[in-house]
Amino acid sequence: MSAAQAPDILSPEFAADPYPAYRAMRESDPLIWHEATQSWIVSRYADVERVFKDKEATFTTDNYDWQLEPVHGRTILQMSGREHAVRRALVAPAFRGSELQDKFLPVIERNSRELIDKFRDAGAADLVADYATRLPVNVIADMLGLDKADHTRFHGWYTAVINFLSNLSGDPDVAAAGERTRVEFAEYMIPVIQERRENPGDDLLSALCAAEVDGVRMSDEDIKAFCSLLLAAGGETTDKAIASIFANLLANPEQLAAVRADRTLIPRAFAETLRVTPPVHMIMRQSAVDVELTGGTVPAGATVTCLIGAANRDENRYKDADRFDLFREDLTTTTAFSAAADHLAFALGRHFCVGALLAKAEVETGVNQLLDAMPDLRLAEGFEPVERGVFTRGPVALPVRFTPVAG
Repeated sequence: MSAAQAPDILSPEFAADPYPAYRAMRESDPLIWHEATQSWIVSRYADVERVFKDKEATFTTDNYDWQLEPVHGRTILQMSGREHAVRRALVAPAFRGSELQDKFLPVIERNSRELIDKFRDAGAADLVADYATRLPVNVIADMLGLDKADHTRFHGWYTAVINFLSNLSGDPDVAAAGERTRVEFAEYMIPVIQERRENPGDDLLSALCAAEVDGVRMSDEDIKAFCSLLLAAGGETTDKAIASIFANLLANPEQLAAVRADRTLIPRAFAETLRVTPPVHMIMRQSAVDVELTGGTVPAGATVTCLIGAANRDENRYKDADRFDLFREDLTTTTAFSAAADHLAFALGRHFCVGALLAKAEVETGVNQLLDAMPDLRLAEGFEPVERGVFTRGPVALPVRFTPVAG
């Protein structure tokens, strides 16, 4: 297959179902020059893993200067070397260990219960609209000490940001909406940050204002950019992960029954969901030098589009790779939420997702509480889940029925 015949990642057919195209690229054209996005597309696990794990500065995140900065400002994702290490050390403690367990797990549990209580007695819910799209944003707002009454604004902002990142065809209206979001979010957040510096509380925003590593503290702009990134990345991806784990389990009733009976299987189900239906299907990097990948040479200074959705289904890495199987032996659950993961949904290496353990806590809490409230959970009769999205992807709706639990 030549690049001219290769699947077009901007086509309606690809958007409807990218998986056959992923297979075709892996098998016949693992490195494609894609004219419309001006990028080299990489689809095999070994190549995407190499790009993410790069330790020689062969691949950089310089692409985020034009991809992320217009909507977020300059973020930790654009940094390298000591600057990146210090900034990561400033924000990371809140997303791991006792800080996450003691301070934010109760926030997750409370927000999850509040959402479930709204439909607990109804016998019906849409797990996307009623739960998945709301929980992560509510949790982040609570973590930062923001007003959850502004949920609609937060959701609108992160949707505009994700649309900007997904705007591979360069729609000017989508680009303009994303850039407006940066201005609106700054107008909202900067006064809150300044007030929190004056009157700190017991919240993540206050902790970010006070954090110091090697004499370095975060500026108001640094904190605003991180909060913008947290809202978009943490909201959109966890939203889709929660919806996808249920879509996968509902499509495999015997595995749903196993998880219902043994809740220690939830991390396995989540890890397998991240592999087979990752929330983020593509992440870009930039080549610093000419580099050989399977299928050819990527020239220096080029944008490289890493197809996570394709690489995570590489038959050379996973047996029966298109099948959801939480019991598979070629995926390691114990490392699935760390930089040593053997799936690619959180990226790898120094830019491994800082919020991976937060996402895990949200998904585990959500699955547990939803199964408690809906022990006979089932899809609404005749409904077939439909995924949507190219850059990020997940179920559009997930209407379910259940028998309300007394008390």
